[in-house]
Amino acid sequence: MKTGLIFDMDGTLWDSSENVAASWTEKIKSLGLKRPDITKQDVMSIMGLTMDRIADILFGDLPEKERYELLDQCCDHENEYLRIHGGVLYPDLESTFRRLRKKYSLYIVSNCQSGYIEAFLEHYGFGKYFDDIECYGNNLKGKGDNIALLARRNRLDKAYYIGDIQGDYDATMQAGFDFIHASYGFGKIDHTVPELKKFSDLPKLLESLIN
Repeated sequence: MKTGLIFDMDGTLWDSSENVAASWTEKIKSLGLKRPDITKQDVMSIMGLTMDRIADILFGDLPEKERYELLDQCCDHENEYLRIHGGVLYPDLESTFRRLRKKYSLYIVSNCQSGYIEAFLEHYGFGKYFDDIECYGNNLKGKGDNIALLARRNRLDKAYYIGDIQGDYDATMQAGFDFIHASYGFGKIDHTVPELKKFSDLPKLLESLIN
């Protein structure tokens, strides 16, 4: 039986909100636009949403075409910024990846733009731990569809999605897999689910769930 662990990004593996805000503010200023700075709080408020929803929330005062063009420019700059500067990793991330790889296949599915996951993997050299990734920016599909797509593509018999917000749980239920709540992250879950208090506890938690 092939068991996969599929990870959310923001609030599960890292917190990139401060550098995302910095990169967007930098890009907007470089374009000569007179808009308020994008703050960490702004970014935290839209974490987990698909990119079209983010454009509607942060740039909703602009005509539709202009808001999506600005979003694309900010996201492209964000990817390059994060590739150089990274974000804030949760403790013991890489050592836990090493332990998990001995028994499981590892994946990432996010509602982010294309290139965001790659920036994370490239900055930290984590690509060697993951077998596949998928995101909204690649195919305009929501997280539930992409969890299911990735599982089919990699012929997973069983999968756990590890995420931190209600939307992650809902997407996992849509895809028909099991969910683990990264309770150290950004959100709460309205259901009783296995809870991960710190990332390094994941191998032990999985042993209790699978055995």
